[in-house]
Amino acid sequence: MSVQTNRSESLAESEVFHILGNDRRRAIVQLLAEEAGQVDVSDVASEIAANETDTTPVPNNLYKSVYVSLQQTHLPQLQEDAVIEYDSDAKTIQRGPNFDDVLQYINGHGETESTALQFHFAVCLLGLAVIAFAGLGIPLLSSVDPVLSSVVVLLAVAASSLYRLLA
Repeated sequence: MSVQTNRSESLAESEVFHILGNDRRRAIVQLLAEEAGQVDVSDVASEIAANETDTTPVPNNLYKSVYVSLQQTHLPQLQEDAVIEYDSDAKTIQRGPNFDDVLQYINGHGETESTALQFHFAVCLLGLAVIAFAGLGIPLLSSVDPVLSSVVVLLAVAASSLYRLLA
């Protein structure tokens, strides 16, 4: 029987940090991020137990300990916070409505922030190149005022940052 949650609001940052403050909950989110659909709890327990030990095969007592802690503590917590959907009868989990909210903190705040950082880096490099070439007297660029080009670069980065902050 699947335990459904009525939680409709997204997670507060403090809740996300509480969730990710535990290695096993963080591992569950990371494992689900690599899978497209449902995952068996036994597979998750095996993977976590393997990561926690340096021995192969994983000792059965460690696997059982991980499995029990997932069943009793971590999966119900993640279900309650709508990070996962946990079917306790089928012993499967899948991504929940708040999954991406948590995943973005593991992945460094998501791809959009990475794209913005790449844009800022490219604009700064372009601005530095224009200033350097203007200083070297390269034709066409030597007429560019270095102060003006610096201001344009800073304005582009500031506008992009402001847009990301307000989005």
